Order: sequence, then C-alpha cells, then structure tokens
Amino acid sequence: MGLSVCLSNLVFRQANSLPFARKEHIAFTVLVFPCLLLAYTGQAAYLTKYPSDVSEAFYRSIPDCVYWPIFVVATIAAVIASQATISATFSIIKQSVALGFFPMVKVVHTSKQFPGQIYIPEINWILMILCLAITAGFKSTTQIGHAYGIAVVAVMLVTTILMTLIMLIVWRSNILLVAIFTLTFLFVEMVYFSAVLFKVGQGGWVPLVIAGVFLIVMCVWHYGTVKKYKFEMQCKVPMAWILGLGPSLGLVRVPGIGLVYTDLPRGVPPIFSHFVTHLPAIHSIVVFVCVKYLPVTTVTPEERFYVKRIGPKNLNMFRCAVRYGYTDLHKREDDFENLLIKSLTQYVHQESLIHSISYSSDEDEETGEPFNAESTNVSQCKVLSETELCGLSSASITSDVSLETFPVSRSEVRFSIPSEASTVDSTISDLQYLINCRDAGIVHIFGNTIVRARRDSNFIKRVAVNHIYAFLRRICRENSVIFNVPHESLLNVGQVFYV
Repeated sequence: MGLSVCLSNLVFRQANSLPFARKEHIAFTVLVFPCLLLAYTGQAAYLTKYPSDVSEAFYRSIPDCVYWPIFVVATIAAVIASQATISATFSIIKQSVALGFFPMVKVVHTSKQFPGQIYIPEINWILMILCLAITAGFKSTTQIGHAYGIAVVAVMLVTTILMTLIMLIVWRSNILLVAIFTLTFLFVEMVYFSAVLFKVGQGGWVPLVIAGVFLIVMCVWHYGTVKKYKFEMQCKVPMAWILGLGPSLGLVRVPGIGLVYTDLPRGVPPIFSHFVTHLPAIHSIVVFVCVKYLPVTTVTPEERFYVKRIGPKNLNMFRCAVRYGYTDLHKREDDFENLLIKSLTQYVHQESLIHSISYSSDEDEETGEPFNAESTNVSQCKVLSETELCGLSSASITSDVSLETFPVSRSEVRFSIPSEASTVDSTISDLQYLINCRDAGIVHIFGNTIVRARRDSNFIKRVAVNHIYAFLRRICRENSVIFNVPHESLLNVGQVFYV
C-alpha cells in the first residue's frame, strides 16, 4: 500500500507540472486511481477485522517483516505528496493571476523542457509560514487530521459542483444524466461532510479560515480591477477629440516612440489625455499597448501581437494588442520591447505597400472612415523578408533593399497597387522614420490609477477598497517588472478616481 501511495503521488507531482495535458488524464485513470483504490480498500478491509486499530490503520495493517521498508517508502510518499501540493498551488495562483482574480506575483520559470514547472517565491513563503504555524499551534496530529479531513471533503464537494457546471455548460450533457451524477455524488459527499463538521472546533476551522482569507483577497482584487476597468471605459477619450487636434495633436511631437499601456482594447485611455494636459508634449509615434489574458491555455508567438493604425496616417498612432493564455509565462529571455517593435515594423511595411484599399462595407471602428487593411489581403504583394525586418537599423535602410514575394489569401476588396519604384520609395521612407524614432528612444508609459471609495460608501466598501485593495496594489508585482522595462525608460502617470 505504501508503494502504491508513493507511485500515485509521484504521478500527481508530474501531472501538476504539465497542466491540462491528455497524458495526465491517462496516468490518473491507469495508475493513480487504481493505486489509491487498492491502498484505501486494503485499510478498510483490515479495519473490518480489527476496528480497534482505527487510529493507526496504515501501519497496523503492515506485516512486521516489511514494516521498516514500508515506513521508508511512506515517508518518501509524504514528501512527494507535499511537493505535488506546492506545485498545484503555484499553478492555480498563476492561472488566477492571468484571469484577474489574484494580484500580480513573481513567477519563475524553472525548466526549459517543461513549460508548466514554475516557482512563485511569495506563495512559497506563505506556505512555509502556514505550515510552521499549524505545526507549532496544534497540540497533536489528531487536530491536524481533523483539518485535513475537512479540506479533503470540501475539495470533493467543490469538484462535484464544478463538474456539474462543466457537464451542463461545456459538454451540454443530458439533463437526466447530470442529475443522476450530481445527486449520487452529492449524497455520498454530504454524508462525509456532515460527519467532519463536528470536528470544526477541534482543528477543522483552520482550512475554513485560510479559504475565507483567500476568498476575500480574490473577491476584493477582482472588484477593484473591474471598477478600474469600467472607469477607464467611461472616461476614455473619443477619437473625434484626437482628430480635432490636428496632425500634431496640438502638442510638441518629440522624437521617439511612446508605448502607452492600457487595459482598453478600443479607444484612447484617460491617462493619455491626463498626461498631455499636464505635459503638452508627446512622442512622434504613439502606440497604445493592451495586454490581455485570454481564457485559453496558450497563444502561439505568431498570434501574440496584433497591430493596427488609429486615425489618419499623419497622426502616427497605433494600437497593439498583446495576447497571452492563462498558462503562458513571461520569460526573462523574451525581449518584449523588441518583439513589439518588430511587429510594428512588419505592419508599417505591409501598410506602406498597399494604398487605397477599403472593404465595401466595413469601416474603421475608431474613426468611421474606410477600413485600412491590417494584415493586407491581396493576391500578390512584395514585402521585406523576416531577416531584413529583424536587422533593420538606420544605416541599413537604403534604396536597394531586397524584396521577396509574399502570397496572401484573396478577399473581396477594392485596391490599387502603385508602381514598384514608388512602392519601394514609400516603404523605405516609412521604415526610415520608424527606425529613426526607435533609435531616438522608447518610453514605456504606465497608468498608476488609485482607486478610492466615496465618502458616502458603507463601512465594508471603504475597508475593502481603501485598505485591502490599496494594500494589495502596493505589494503586487508591477507590469513594468513583468515585461522587463528598464527603469530609465519608465514613466508612471498618476490618477485618482472614486467608486
């Protein structure tokens, strides 16, 4: 039995390092579940004959000749099980952060071979402190056992409820089958849960308190994040106001590229107007960067950056949507800035080759003007090769840039392609301007929005927003650190709003 527990925990440890993989399901079905079934069935059979040994059923059921080998194996199994719990905690916290239900924390990628193997220092310290506090605070292992029992049965209940939702919403199973499954499992689990509830006062309150604290943190963080997003949506700057400022936006356009980070997928964020109001100068090229975590496992590198132009060409304003899945990691070796500029360069290059292209019915969502093709759809077009785009520099932009044929799928568009000579000249001019701005410097502009509760808010709301959410904002990991933004290129724009 000890060997079966060790094997099952070993597979569970490996499974948590690669979340949502098919082989984990096979491993659990073929190896983990049979081992657990044999282990606990053997103990149950022993207790039916020797009910007085219930307090030490595992070791009492072991023959004396193999007691010490099984003791060693059981100890190893306990160590592996604890590592599996820690790995699962890291994985859950990482996905909660990506979905906006937990503050940003530092995620360390520990393996180049397995993407799911991560380490979160803050959570590791919290787990260590909790383990030491519980071990020192409880008088005996009996109280720890009561806490463990309530935690296990509660997980069983939550799993059954979530499985029911999946069967109804995702799988769209027959309602009769869903009802049979739910009632059968809930009946058994509620019997166990009602039994362990009597142990709440004898140590079982610990997992309930820990779960309550984490629930409060997740609810408060999600509430503050949603309110902040709604504020930005309501106070975003209309594009008509931007167009009314003219080509220079009524500001001093200084050389360089300004990357304005925002949560808005559309529109101009309020921090931009707040910034230009107090400092009437902006960079020659402005890119609104929106980083979004999609409800998918991962996003391929080819689909990560989506670039489009905002307004007329002479404004030199762009929007870049950066998409991640909830299991994608920000690796330190990934140069986020260069990848973004490379995507912008590719877009500007393709756009400069196509003129007067518009769809018959679609219009630009920002300006209402005819839509300019982003990933240009023409039968045959000429673009720079990827190698040339990666190696662009001020000195390398010359009139004899080598070109290659780039086939793209057909679409119903009206277009006219200028001559090859004028196309090359236009391409070189646009790329030269972009590279000159890049060489002049890139500034990352982040909004430091402070959320405060209104004075007429109730006591619970004031505590949640002014104290808990504010504290979480102070200790959470900043986006500038996640994307490895150099400190000398960072600019924070402060703003306060009340909810």
